[in-house]
Amino acid sequence: VKIFAPNIEQRDVVNHLKGSPAEEKRNVLVESARLARGNIQDLAELKASEFDAVIFPGGFGVAKNLCSWAVDGKNCTVNEHVNSTLQAFHSAKKPIGLCCISPVLAAKVFPGCEVTVGQDKNIDGRFPDAETASAIAELGCKHICKNVNESHVDKANKIVTTCAFMCKAPLHEIFDGIGTMVQEVLKLA
Repeated sequence: VKIFAPNIEQRDVVNHLKGSPAEEKRNVLVESARLARGNIQDLAELKASEFDAVIFPGGFGVAKNLCSWAVDGKNCTVNEHVNSTLQAFHSAKKPIGLCCISPVLAAKVFPGCEVTVGQDKNIDGRFPDAETASAIAELGCKHICKNVNESHVDKANKIVTTCAFMCKAPLHEIFDGIGTMVQEVLKLA
């Protein structure tokens, strides 16, 4: 397992203690190295031929830095290295795992694919971003409704997705869903 991130400036920096923007600049690769304890490489160096699969985590970093979904929604652009990485694994028929908001990357890059970001309705207040499913459909993809502890496998495209934090759920349920995604990616590898 190797960890990669793009060597780009973050869209913005948030002070999570205060919940407000911070007046500073940070680099995505440097911040990712902090989280990965330094064992990380520039995404531009990733070669699909050296790996069996690729998994993208989710979160605001995906929506703000790997693409512009947070600002542009379905009209977003995808970072060139993220796009080329997805294309390389897809072309090599190697599995791609995506969780939380990152399934929108596949929806943008692979029209016609099947993904899940949870439910298409805000059931019991647990899916506050349910409209993301409609945006995925508008991109020409099929959104598959799944619970937080489940994943969806698009066998034709070898894309495995789960909603993770797109659902307001206890951490153990989110953990279970991500676990099923990883298991399904490994089965396809």
